[in-house]
Amino acid sequence: MNSAPSVLMVCLGNICRSPLAEAALRQAAANSGFAISIDSAGTGDWHIGSSPDPRACAAALSLGGVDIRDLRARQVCSSDFYQFDFILAMDSANLRNLEAMMPEGSSAHLSLLLDYVPGAEGRSVADPYYGAAADFEICWKQVKSATEHFLKKLEQ
Repeated sequence: MNSAPSVLMVCLGNICRSPLAEAALRQAAANSGFAISIDSAGTGDWHIGSSPDPRACAAALSLGGVDIRDLRARQVCSSDFYQFDFILAMDSANLRNLEAMMPEGSSAHLSLLLDYVPGAEGRSVADPYYGAAADFEICWKQVKSATEHFLKKLEQ
């Protein structure tokens, strides 16, 4: 790729999994010195303008040393399919939503985030929303591993 690749992380509400994935990829890219443009969004509109879930913020800070409190939820829009090279869904339901939303002629590559983890292809990132702090820690570990694998693939 000639210019820095661009990546959009997507979950349902953009307050748990996708902001954690955005933060994990930002951290991995910064650590490797890889230039990349990263954002996150949700397929639903329930949380537009909201900060990430406090439990997501706590997991990102305690496990990754990343402060995500300034992120704000937004909904996927049609221009995202032209702006981003990769749109990575956290689960198959959101991937189907993205496929249905994708405008004809757009060039974004849609896939699941875990498709980049050997042996986890086709699987969903665990949704911690209805869980406890430990569920957000599991989610962080999943997205951290997946984003590191994704970045290695991009660097090749």
